[in-house]
Order: sequence, then C-alpha cells, then structure tokens
Amino acid sequence: MSCKKIVFIGVESSGKTTLARALAEKLQGTYIPEYARVYLDANGLTYKQADLLTIAKGQMQLVNEALEKEPHWLLCDTDLLVIKVWSEQVFGSCDEWIEEHINHTKADLYILCTPDIAWEYDPQRTMPILKDRIALHQHYKALLEQLACEFITVKGSLENRIQQVTAALGNWE
Repeated sequence: MSCKKIVFIGVESSGKTTLARALAEKLQGTYIPEYARVYLDANGLTYKQADLLTIAKGQMQLVNEALEKEPHWLLCDTDLLVIKVWSEQVFGSCDEWIEEHINHTKADLYILCTPDIAWEYDPQRTMPILKDRIALHQHYKALLEQLACEFITVKGSLENRIQQVTAALGNWE
C-alpha cells in the first residue's frame, strides 16, 4: 500500500490539530504536528521572515522522517501552504524556497477546516475576530483552487468533521 498524505489547513483556531489527531487515531495513521509551535515555543514569539524558512524546512523534515517508516496514512497538522499564507499575511511576501517546494510536497488530500468553532486564546494566535478568520479562510480556499489541489471543506462538530473526512477517504481503502 502506498502512503496517503492528508494535510489539515486553515486559519488558527479552526480545529486542525484536534481533527488531525482524532483521524490519526481512527485511521491508525501517523500524525505530524505543526513544527511552528515547537519552534516558537523554543525561540520565542518574536520572529523574522527568515524564521519561517527554518520552520518550513523543519516541517518538511518531520514529514520526510515519517515517510521513511512507510505509513499507510500520514496526517499532517499543516504544510508549506500554511507557511506561505502566514508569510504573506505578516510580511507581504513568501520566501522563494517555500514557493518552489510547494508543488513538490502537495498532499493527496487537503482538509480545509472552517472557522465555525469558538476562537480560543493561545499566545501564538493573533486573529480573534471572526470576520478576519473568515476572510483568511476564503484566501486558503482560493489558493487551494489556484494550485489545483484536491481538497474538501469540513465544518461543524468534531464528530461531523470526522464523518466528512471519512466519507471522502472511503474510495481509497
């Protein structure tokens, strides 16, 4: 069996991590955490654009190490598309290396998480206003469409989201 890479994408506080972990458990897959959290916890919340390149390479390293173990399901709590959007939002541009590697690291399926759950404070989060999160959600959707990525949009409770993803994965099993 070949590995199926699923990436959870979307704005902060949209349930990506919770959903990715739950599906990794349900599918007995390999969960890849968001490297940015580890990096910012270790290096502080003040960062430069160059740090995003380091974060992107760290995220790719986690994925590549997991792929060496040949899992059937690889469930990633982010990828380079998220880092691209983050960089463009904060700095107005994205590092060329990240741009170049996006097409080579595409997922088999992206799960775009709708920001229809309550925003929760976290020192790494900066977007408490729902209107702003919805606008950024639309940006993610447009980017996925522009890059011709295979994706589904999920919404509702965790149970509903799990059902939506499971239904989409049904033809792969």
